[in-house]
Amino acid sequence: MKLKPLTNHIIVEAIKPEEKTKSGIILPNTKEDSPDQGIVIAISSDEKIEVKVGDKVIFSKYGPTSAKVGDKEYLIISQDDILAVIEE
Repeated sequence: MKLKPLTNHIIVEAIKPEEKTKSGIILPNTKEDSPDQGIVIAISSDEKIEVKVGDKVIFSKYGPTSAKVGDKEYLIISQDDILAVIEE
């Protein structure tokens, strides 16, 4: 099954940042925050979309709608809720 976003929406696979100290000790996740970073999986055909598939983005925590397709969880985000593209 494949998701196809409509209008100005973008499909993102969330990335949960790993909590590590400088010395490499992994800290347990004590509070469950919603993710705010992800990889763009699909974009709509709207010509005004400013991101592309494969971009790593930062988005508003409270903007996305979650959708489960098969065994994977995705986020559907309006372009207005994407705050930045992470360039490495």
